[in-house]
Amino acid sequence: MPPLLPGLGFLLLLGWQGAAATSAGTYLCSSSPVNESAVCASVKSVSQEVLLKIAHGQASPCSLTFGQYACAQSAWLQDLQDDFLISLYSCLTPKPASAVDPEYSILFFSKYDAKKLVAALTMFSQRFSHVPLSLEWTMIFINGLWEKMLQVPDIGSPPVLSQWVHEGLQPFLVEPKVFACLRAKNVLCETFQMIVTALNGIYSDLPVGEQRNLYAGIKYYLIQDGSKQKCYSAAIPGLNSTAWFENYLGSFLEHATVGDLQLFGDEPTLQKFARDPVNMEMISNLTLLRETAVYYTWLLTSGPGFPLSSLPDRFVCYLSPSAVSNLSRDDALRLAQRINKNCPLNSTHRGITRERAPSSLTTEELQVASSLVRKFEHFPPAILRALGQAAVGLSISDINSIGDKDLEASIPALGEVRGWSPEQSSAIINKLLSSGYQMPDGQSLAKLGSLVAGLNSSTLRSLSPEVILEAIKLPEFVQRIVTLPSSLKMTFVEKISSSVGHPGDLVKYIPDALARYIPKSLLVFGEEKPNIQDLNSKTWTREQAAMFFSDVIKAEPDFSRLSQSVLQGFTCAAKMEAERFQELAKVMKRKNVKLGEDQLSCLVKMVTLHGIPEDLDSYPKDLLLFLSPSDYAATGSCRQYFANLGKANLDVLQRESSQRKQLLLEALACLKIPGTEVNEEDAEVLGRLVCDLGGEYIRNSGGNLLKRLSQCDSFLPDQEEAIRSVISSGNTTFGPPVTWSAFTLNELSGLIPVFDHSILQKIPKDALTRWLKNFAHNSPLSREQLATIVEELLPTRHKRADGCPPDKQITEMVLNDELMPIFYTPEELRACLKNVSLENHLSQILTYAFSVQQLAVLKENLDETYPDGYPESLLPKLGPLISVITPEDVSKWRITSADTLADLLKNQPPDDQASAMIKRYIDLGNALNASALNAIGTKYVCLLNETELNRIDPSSLKLASLNPSACSQLTKDILYTKAKRAFSDQHYLPAYYELIEPYLGGAPGEDLKALSKDNVNMTVHTLKNLRRDSLLSLTPSEVQGLMGVINLRDLKKWQNQSPIWEWVQTQKQSELDKLGVGLTGGTQEGYINIVPPKFQSPSAASLGAVAMTLHLLPALLITFLMMSVLS
Repeated sequence: MPPLLPGLGFLLLLGWQGAAATSAGTYLCSSSPVNESAVCASVKSVSQEVLLKIAHGQASPCSLTFGQYACAQSAWLQDLQDDFLISLYSCLTPKPASAVDPEYSILFFSKYDAKKLVAALTMFSQRFSHVPLSLEWTMIFINGLWEKMLQVPDIGSPPVLSQWVHEGLQPFLVEPKVFACLRAKNVLCETFQMIVTALNGIYSDLPVGEQRNLYAGIKYYLIQDGSKQKCYSAAIPGLNSTAWFENYLGSFLEHATVGDLQLFGDEPTLQKFARDPVNMEMISNLTLLRETAVYYTWLLTSGPGFPLSSLPDRFVCYLSPSAVSNLSRDDALRLAQRINKNCPLNSTHRGITRERAPSSLTTEELQVASSLVRKFEHFPPAILRALGQAAVGLSISDINSIGDKDLEASIPALGEVRGWSPEQSSAIINKLLSSGYQMPDGQSLAKLGSLVAGLNSSTLRSLSPEVILEAIKLPEFVQRIVTLPSSLKMTFVEKISSSVGHPGDLVKYIPDALARYIPKSLLVFGEEKPNIQDLNSKTWTREQAAMFFSDVIKAEPDFSRLSQSVLQGFTCAAKMEAERFQELAKVMKRKNVKLGEDQLSCLVKMVTLHGIPEDLDSYPKDLLLFLSPSDYAATGSCRQYFANLGKANLDVLQRESSQRKQLLLEALACLKIPGTEVNEEDAEVLGRLVCDLGGEYIRNSGGNLLKRLSQCDSFLPDQEEAIRSVISSGNTTFGPPVTWSAFTLNELSGLIPVFDHSILQKIPKDALTRWLKNFAHNSPLSREQLATIVEELLPTRHKRADGCPPDKQITEMVLNDELMPIFYTPEELRACLKNVSLENHLSQILTYAFSVQQLAVLKENLDETYPDGYPESLLPKLGPLISVITPEDVSKWRITSADTLADLLKNQPPDDQASAMIKRYIDLGNALNASALNAIGTKYVCLLNETELNRIDPSSLKLASLNPSACSQLTKDILYTKAKRAFSDQHYLPAYYELIEPYLGGAPGEDLKALSKDNVNMTVHTLKNLRRDSLLSLTPSEVQGLMGVINLRDLKKWQNQSPIWEWVQTQKQSELDKLGVGLTGGTQEGYINIVPPKFQSPSAASLGAVAMTLHLLPALLITFLMMSVLS
């Protein structure tokens, strides 16, 4: 065998994690060769006849021991079928392994024909590709498999190696601990280099997970003895090559973190490696983790004697501010042009997917841009054009210094820049407009490019609709619309819809980025036939799509031609045969359509109208939430049912609902989980149901559940306590918090809000800092939750600041650094903010994770600057400062536009603050028009008082999106009356119900009786939220008319809940029986049920009348009964 092969076997058996090296499982590993005579001496021999019976399915594979198979003759084993390994594994895993099993493994697999073994392994991989294997038996199997692989001819060639690593051994590579088998072979660095070269040849053919596992093994070899510069010594020929990254990591460097690189060598050595031409050439073609790319660039540029002109083009995107600080003006321009050419607009970085707007920039990018801009004092058009993207580093004072003519001449260049802050774009636009810039046509508006975000809504409203319509036909302008703030998008829609008369034309002309902002009342097609192609090309909300769904399915019989966005508008009112509903549901599965609870509840009833389909796997997984394992029996086992259900959107059901609790109980019973310990395999089956496991399950399952729990949206107190207990123990695959890295935090980011001070203080500060810098934007954490980490990074004792420390002066560079909060205690921030104006940076710095105490300091700074109240231009930028604002502060503000109100309320202030803002807006004489109502939204509409509600013009409701079902009865009554008037011209259309449904909580009985004739398919949720007196006035047949045959079944489930129970009690049982849904509790013939009325709090004047009624009630009842008897 060539020397590569022992090395390859050693690498892959060596172990992927240092911690695993000393694990108890290493006794399961043994070395070749095996003395067959000695090993098989005590094994009962087996005949070829027995093996043939097993091969042909006439005897159980479990009837023989592993030793009997291993000691059988080689030729006899070739009769076994390709699925035999699956059977063998299933037979062995219930039994504990013995010390001799690793030798049996080597012996058994050595007798297998190589081609036959690959076929068997391929089938094994297909069966277990997504199922965790037994760690013990996996180690035993792989012990023999690797020995076999080392004997395969041409194993060093990429095609053969790829077949084994990728196709055959994939299930074994999933768990890195399986490679804790340490081989007592002294692999030389030269041999190891050949191993990496061979693996590098198949790198691009491997899935990312396998690449990562193999890199972990390479890394372990390189750091196994704890010494740095493994396989490098400047004094030893053969080990003195500085092309170390190419030689020992190759393409696997894509998975290396900064921490990994620092384990491979000290800084001077890494700088030598980084500057090696061979390494630079290789890395220029790789996609490194972002933090690694930044560090590698720093290694290149931080030492003396490295000209930026030698920096590979890809790395100009990762420069640090210090690398560009000493450039000349000409060099700065040349670098800016390289950045423009090589750093694409929407570049993505492995390891960090920022969920900010596509135009957002990193801290380093902003700081480098500022450094380049500072090389210039004047900014004529030629300089601004040459700066290109680097012009984003212009300060507000730089912008104000540009001459009016120069600024206008520079619009084409500035309009191409991404990442303008609101202050920058507003400053440029305001300067342009004040100098007389006109927008008489769409071209002049589109010319603004990315600067269009600096327009305010009032300027946009002043433009003619024709200008807007012309601009949105230009593809380059449509791209800019994507990143606009919501208020501007709504204004664009307002202008476009005002000049387009028909829904079809509106859908045709509106850009996709604006489609979701169209009021749903403008999407009622009526007699007009919708254009399916136009609808399919836009992205809709579920509520919008519901407006035209019925029209669409009439016009398009082939559901597969409908987009995911259109299909999500499914309503129960759709008129189709049951078979068509099944066809529709299958298309929804293929297109991954997400539906809400009411939609799914209806769809499952229609799909199962004539029985449970036997191919439930062809339907959306979310439908399983409304079925049971017994319903699934014809399709598969209960385990398969819960494996699929675990991938469904469990949040469709309310967290504490009885339905969700029942699913968890059934799942635990199905999986036969003993006690309260859940293993990883069962956790994978449970999927999202893991989020509902109680604290005892979490505590007793150790670290098995942590990664899955990290995907959960919220936790109950006992779950949080259990998670903290497990984390604090340190007995998990992640180790104790004191050993964590930024990547560990990234894997557990969903759990960070659960961590308390005792856990956070143990995590290395540099790991927290690195995580904040590189991963926080991709985490599910809110700014407030990130602030808790900032507090951990600040000194616990805040020294009183006598002044701003010299090294903490707040400069433009500091204001552009998203890690700014971790550099200042509240006292230091207060001292260093003196004489610093925040207004031009406010919207940017308030995205940073400042603590509440730091936010209070920022507010103090603004209060000192504006003692009489903040100017309206500042209000949209307040963001999280809203949390430290008081109603007294609000009373000083001028909130004169609905856009400003929307900007304030989108921060979701508490009700008392929101109420103060709305009151201030109204008190200043502003109308509650559609824009204001959309700003107030469902969240705050209940805060409006009777006087304010009566000021709403019904036509405004037509363009607003509100749901007052949680409000007081008075609010619901007023808004229903106005909504009915607003949609009166559409009351004859099927879509009328979709428009009026949110307001039905205020509908009088006569209106509901009229609706009952229109087959509206009302859900039970809407029914139970109707006005009580209105519901009690309805007859069973009218309720049936409202709900339809399908939804009527839900009445049985809700019959014991108010007010449906009161309604049932007032009906004759004979009438309820006609509904055929099993309602009980109605009035029997010859009896009467008296349902106590729910009085409003009576005034003093009405108490006498109420008392008189109650006083006379017994007499009235006696009279009624006597008359019944006499008759």
